[in-house]
Amino acid sequence: MTEKLYYTSADLQLDTEVLSCTPETDGRFRVELSSTLFHPQGGGQPSDRGTIGGANMLQAIHDGAKVIHFTDTAVEVGPVHIQINGALRRQHTRYHSAGHLIAYAGEKYGWYGYKGNHRPGEGRIVFRPSGLTSAVTSEDFAAGVAVLVAQNLVLRTSVKDGKRMVTWGDLPVYACGGTHVLSTGEVGQVVITRVKEKKGELSVQYELKK
Repeated sequence: MTEKLYYTSADLQLDTEVLSCTPETDGRFRVELSSTLFHPQGGGQPSDRGTIGGANMLQAIHDGAKVIHFTDTAVEVGPVHIQINGALRRQHTRYHSAGHLIAYAGEKYGWYGYKGNHRPGEGRIVFRPSGLTSAVTSEDFAAGVAVLVAQNLVLRTSVKDGKRMVTWGDLPVYACGGTHVLSTGEVGQVVITRVKEKKGELSVQYELKK
């Protein structure tokens, strides 16, 4: 089982150990580490990228209790230094955190955000009714998110029933395994590009200003 340090650490580099490295049919190599900082693809968040020793780490995925890393070249079994692409990690972290803020903004109008896509260019939160709903516009969402960003609320994490719980300040707590900004001010300006209601669900598309 891989020790998943990305749950508790925001570090971008680590000395760890390669447990195995096997070739794939597509030319990539399947690498298992004893511990990792690379956040794997999942929960609407793209995989981190970076390096494992001298190899480029192209994608990380969940495989049961393991995290599998795909590299462009083979790496030797044994001690290794890993490095995360910091700029890409920050982009993913801001997008994922913005998704949470949009979900919080929707709660005021009776909508519960239950799934999302936090990939740049594809940002979207899908809501279902949590009670009596009221009409909400893109301007309403943008204003609600801007208030949370301006408050610069501090990230809080905890564990409940084996699940990692995430929130900022005193906002409602969500179970989430993604990476998140340390304070809501780091999200920056969120642009709501579309709000559409269909078949009882509300879809909110978004992007971030650089």
